[in-house]
Amino acid sequence: MLKAFYQSLFFTTRFYALLGSTAMLFVVSYFFPPLYIVSELIFALLAFLLVLDLFFLYVAGEKPLEVTRTMASRFSNGDNNDISIKLVNNYRFPITVIILEELPVQFQIRDFRKKAKLKAGEEQEIHYTLRPVERGEYRFGKTNAFVRSLLGLSQRHVAPLNEEIVKVYPSFLQLRNYEFFSFNGRLQEMGVHKQRVVGHSMEFDHIKEYVRGDDVRMLNWKATARRGTPMVNNYVEEKSQQVYCVIDKGRAMKMPFEGLSLLDYAINASLIFSNIALQKGDKTGLVTLAAQQVDVLPSSGKKTQMNLILERLYAQETQWEESDYERLSVTLRSVFSQRSLLILFTNFESMTALQRQLPYLRKLAKYHLLLVVFFENTELRKVTKDHVHTVEGIYRQVIAQKFAYEKKLMVRELTKYGILSLLTPPEQLTLNVINKYLELKARALI
Repeated sequence: MLKAFYQSLFFTTRFYALLGSTAMLFVVSYFFPPLYIVSELIFALLAFLLVLDLFFLYVAGEKPLEVTRTMASRFSNGDNNDISIKLVNNYRFPITVIILEELPVQFQIRDFRKKAKLKAGEEQEIHYTLRPVERGEYRFGKTNAFVRSLLGLSQRHVAPLNEEIVKVYPSFLQLRNYEFFSFNGRLQEMGVHKQRVVGHSMEFDHIKEYVRGDDVRMLNWKATARRGTPMVNNYVEEKSQQVYCVIDKGRAMKMPFEGLSLLDYAINASLIFSNIALQKGDKTGLVTLAAQQVDVLPSSGKKTQMNLILERLYAQETQWEESDYERLSVTLRSVFSQRSLLILFTNFESMTALQRQLPYLRKLAKYHLLLVVFFENTELRKVTKDHVHTVEGIYRQVIAQKFAYEKKLMVRELTKYGILSLLTPPEQLTLNVINKYLELKARALI
């Protein structure tokens, strides 16, 4: 009991300031003896107030303050995740509580401090958000609460055993937002554009009687002759197409933008895109590419496919080696028996890097509809727009413009061989990929 009391007791800055001032008064009383009695009285008063303060803090029993931390069992990578701390004051007087939260080491936050004032019997919640930028396990420590009375000379440490491990998954919060806006027909507000369907799908549905407004080009003359009334063919949008997100895990995808690596941007976009494709009736799958390994999650249109994709994306990490595109080409040729849409998330920083992989990309495009998604270097774009006044600044700007122009040359090079491409800033990746997919659907390319 005495050990627990000693470990939970802390003195405040106010107490040390008053104690130091009293000590200085004792020193001055050495030169002015009449002050010695005053110093003793002040010291005795300070000791009395300290004992009174300790009595107030420790008379309430074992649970004078209830501290409860509430948060989701898993966090969304790259998004703000809400966390709340509930405080319940069981004292019969007002208190001041200082919260020092033991946050996971990944955040590198060492100055987390929240302060709250609670009346007798009051409940209060403290809210804050955390934005993880890496997937994996995050270990939360204790929630340390330091309770002070009105005197404020000492404080009682209350630390519930609420240590917890939270897993950070790809951005499922963005996925929910897209589902919500899709349900309410408001995807345009997020930047997803409606695509006008050009021509007709070739997937036949049924034959029906002609009504005013039907396309006369769809008249079925044989059915019309048999029935004696105009009959037209009815077509529907083609569905159950195979769509695969192919994610490059090579060293080029380790480049960071706004805290997230390019791999994390690709993973978040793949998760949301897969959900959109499933809603459109297509079958979605996943392919991950590394230096020595190509993993394939077969496409499916089942509702459980999203859980499989989420669990598969959770464990992906970048490699320091360059990815083997030859192995990718051979594997997909042997595994896929049907023409599919392949959305390849990768990054090329130079034309030389593209030329090394171009033969394998051309081979993939021969059997599948290939869309190569690579990233615009937004930092270089900022440099190209800066106003420079020195020779060194001019050199830097010219080199940045050269790299930015080379990205555009890559788009032209891919187009020359009939390969679709999408050059996008990392922060707009998800929207641009979805819009490109809807455009391909509208053009009946898949």
